[in-house]
Order: sequence, then C-alpha cells, then structure tokens
Amino acid sequence: MPAMLYLIRHATPDWSRTDIRYDIPPGPPLTDVGESEAKQLGEFLKTTNIAHVYASPLERTSRTAQIAADALGVKVEIAPDLSEWERGDAEANVLSRMRAFVDEAFDESERRGPLALVTHGGPIRIVLADLGLDRSEIDHYRRTFDRDNPVPPAGVWRVTRNADGVIEKPELVFTPQPYKPFVPAIVHV
Repeated sequence: MPAMLYLIRHATPDWSRTDIRYDIPPGPPLTDVGESEAKQLGEFLKTTNIAHVYASPLERTSRTAQIAADALGVKVEIAPDLSEWERGDAEANVLSRMRAFVDEAFDESERRGPLALVTHGGPIRIVLADLGLDRSEIDHYRRTFDRDNPVPPAGVWRVTRNADGVIEKPELVFTPQPYKPFVPAIVHV
C-alpha cells in the first residue's frame, strides 16, 4: 500500500496579536474565519480516510487540528517537530526535523493509512522543495497565497510515497477558497 501524508497549514490566526510571538507556543489563536476554515478542512478530510492527526504545539495548529479531527472522529497528537520556524533558526535545522518526522510518518502511514500533519507554511515550503516539487510551482503558490506561503490557511498538500519508496509529485488538493492553479510553462525546442 502506498504511504500518504496530508501536509496542512493551520487556519487563519489573529495576526493582529503583536503581544504574542508567532513562532513559540502559544502563538496567536484562530480568528472566527480560521475556525470556519478548520471546519471546512474537516469536511474535506472526511473524504481521505485519515487514520491519525499530528499537530504542531502552537495554538493555531492544535486548534485547527482538533476541529478537523473532531469531524473525523480521530485523535490529535501534538508533535513538536511540526513546530513553526523559530526566529533565528537555520533552514537546514527546520528541514532536518521536518524531514525526519515526514519520513517516520510515511512509514507509519504504510501500516495505518493516510496521516494528517498540521503545521506551518514555512516548514511546508522547505519540505515540498526537498521532496522535489519544482521551484517555479512553489514560487507560483507563494505569490498566490498570503504571507509568502505555498499554501493558504487550512490548505492541504497531498504527498504520496509509492510501494517502491519513490515520492510522487506533491499535489495541492484543498483550499478553503478558490485559487489560480499552477500551469507549467511550455518550452518550445
């Protein structure tokens, strides 16, 4: 059976809360819009046979995960390796912890079924690049969505590892609002 992961960005937080750092717990809470996005996410995830949900420990991710998991009837497990990119942390460090978690999650998914990983836009971006998503596609979505992220709040990338251990091209499979899909440039030779 192929291993399948859903890389999910948290729903919309209250970015006006400048009294709380965004990168360390608790971080800003969800807004009413974020709560609604998380409910939409839960409805989408009902179509995916998710076996388990993991979430970053920040409030915006754990709340997004809990709302979605409630719709699925599954538990949420807090996973510090899915945390936000902290100020001053090197990209290589963030990638190392994220890839280690993703690789273990792929192994778990082979046994249990699809898994949801609720995390943050920056960590998702570097994982997608490391998994081979073309830079032009990542850049397209970074221009499309808020805060230079390749996924909108409560958006979902599906990543599959086939039975031979090969990572298939990641796919943006859900956003709570319409978006302009990536269309690769046609190169004439």
